[in-house]
Amino acid sequence: MKFPLRFSGLALAATLLFAATAHANESVIRKALIQQFPGATISSVTKTPYSGLFEVYLDGQLVYVDAKAQYVFAGDVIDLKNRNNLTQTRLNHLQAIKWDSLPFNNALKTVKGNGARKLVVFSDVDCPYCRKFEAELAKVDNITVYTFLYPIEGLHPKAVQASKQIWCAPDRNKAWDEYITRGTVPNNDGKCANPVDATIALGNKLKVSGTPTLFFANGQRVPGMVPAAQLERLLAANAK
Repeated sequence: MKFPLRFSGLALAATLLFAATAHANESVIRKALIQQFPGATISSVTKTPYSGLFEVYLDGQLVYVDAKAQYVFAGDVIDLKNRNNLTQTRLNHLQAIKWDSLPFNNALKTVKGNGARKLVVFSDVDCPYCRKFEAELAKVDNITVYTFLYPIEGLHPKAVQASKQIWCAPDRNKAWDEYITRGTVPNNDGKCANPVDATIALGNKLKVSGTPTLFFANGQRVPGMVPAAQLERLLAANAK
């Protein structure tokens, strides 16, 4: 009858030892990486269940290191059994947001059907993938979409000005649709009070590095263009 108690004590000791070791490794890893990357922000160091690696959330990206941070691995970890991108899934979780913290007044609002489902899109007016996504979004009903005009000037030099002109149009949603579908630029100088610069700052703060980037009602982030069928699944899986 004493064996279960003895086993329980050994299991507890092993758990405490593992926790202490993981904490020690975290300290070693942080120290080593700070020496190699001075000024970098290390948000978290987490032991992974694969290959003895530690996951490091470093300056908004995930990298993997050994227990002494002598080697750094940059890239996606794929679970070949189900083809799941573990790195992207984890990154989406780490980069989730608080839905209610977003400045929705700075977005174009489109309500379709009963508008029950909610979606935020950071979109660049001159991004070809954003245009493809808009075509897919047109197939989805019963949704409220908040579109934040997020021009990436380094890729599309005219996008900032076009975004401001869209916002300054009498009917912003119509101006957005006409620009996305036909490339029609609104007839104004874009000098009205507009939130484009504020949205650029917000996107940088949220580490939105590409467009379109989607945020769902529970705060989960999904980067990139997704077809309508996949969007339907994401809306169901990430409802608030």
